[in-house]
Amino acid sequence: MKAGLWIGIGVGIALTLVVVGLVVGGMLINRQVWAGVPAVTPQVGGRWGGPGWPGCGMGYRWGAVPGTVTPQPGAIGTPPGISGCPGMGWGSGWGLGTVPTSTLTLEDARRAVEQYIAGLGFSNLEIAEVMEFENNFYAIVRETDTGIGAMELLVDKWTGVVGPEMGPNMMWNGKYGMHRGGWMMGGGAAITNTIPPEEAAQIAQRWLDAYRPGVTVEDVDPFYGYYTIHTLRDGKIEGMLSVHGTTGQVWYHTWHGGFIREEE
Repeated sequence: MKAGLWIGIGVGIALTLVVVGLVVGGMLINRQVWAGVPAVTPQVGGRWGGPGWPGCGMGYRWGAVPGTVTPQPGAIGTPPGISGCPGMGWGSGWGLGTVPTSTLTLEDARRAVEQYIAGLGFSNLEIAEVMEFENNFYAIVRETDTGIGAMELLVDKWTGVVGPEMGPNMMWNGKYGMHRGGWMMGGGAAITNTIPPEEAAQIAQRWLDAYRPGVTVEDVDPFYGYYTIHTLRDGKIEGMLSVHGTTGQVWYHTWHGGFIREEE
């Protein structure tokens, strides 16, 4: 009896020590991980990003595009929207320092984008247009030799930090996107759209008729693997969407906010 009791006590002590060790070890590891994330002070023309994209993480939480209905079999597809990082933290600072109280100008945004693409090392890229929305500046960068869009960029309105737009620009871009090596890796092999631009506009209009009645399409900009199309309400730009160049899936850009002005 006594032997069994002492064995039981010994096992209990051993288990307690194991649990305590795991807890302490986990705390130390977590402390080390967070200690390894450096503080960053963004500059105009700088790039947001780095390991895990502070405040958001590379793992998006995918969900249905806000305000839409899940399509039924045979309907125009609606890819998932990004709901895990509303606005991607634009203007919030993400712990990157004090956020300025005034926003940048459209010309400031253009200069920031010029600095960004110059740092990529490609000689055949130029700015096609810069647009200002409530939540961010948006820019299309295209290839000078082909006229095809290379990438879509966002510029933080408060800090001037530049980075690749989320959504189709990352997931569908068949030459510069994250699944094709991307500009960070020197570019991937080009993917040609099998759906012509006229059909992409028709697909976009059918989607708008179903989910955003009264909105029409304008300016079909080709990219490698998809198209991005401006959308109009009462003849004025109200946003944009993208159409996959092979499947015809539609992805509405939900992160811009209201349109303010543009410069081509």
